[in-house]
Amino acid sequence: MAGEIFSVDPSALNSTIEFLTAMVTPTLLISATGSLVLSTSTRLGRVVDRARELEVRLSELITVKDKSTISLYDLRLETVVHLLDKVTSRSRILQRAMGAFYYGLCLFILTSVTIAVAGLFNVYRWLPIPVGIIGIMYLFYGSVLMLRETRMATATINAEMDFTWTLAKTVAPREIISRYTKMIDDNIEKTKD
Repeated sequence: MAGEIFSVDPSALNSTIEFLTAMVTPTLLISATGSLVLSTSTRLGRVVDRARELEVRLSELITVKDKSTISLYDLRLETVVHLLDKVTSRSRILQRAMGAFYYGLCLFILTSVTIAVAGLFNVYRWLPIPVGIIGIMYLFYGSVLMLRETRMATATINAEMDFTWTLAKTVAPREIISRYTKMIDDNIEKTKD
């Protein structure tokens, strides 16, 4: 009697394990995509804050009465406009990347649902595969956008640091600047290569 209670059909167990394994795979992709959505959202928030900060700097520059009192006024204004252009482009790229990640997330959830439907009703067993592949393609597209945005972020940082160094060389005493000129100019040349 006890043997009958605990007897397990090995083929049914294998089928259950395969089903559960198939369900776990999209879950890992859902988790990974969720992390990408979170980090992209954080980056987008920082870029929006940066754009607002630059807008304030631009407003201050264009409303100043005597522009000759501000060191390197024209270069400063050009740098702020250039940085605004970059952060605006970055925010648009981040929005597209986040959209791609959300589409991928929805498709990975749909993959889990289609696996469940195929497993429970033994119909459309092929459906989870294309749904999952399309989700992966969205994930890939979003990642490519993030790489592009990262390159733009680096260019933005370099432009701001170049301006800051030019400003320092203009307003700081010559004896102070001479200690750092060679070291910083060498670093700038390395980043251009």
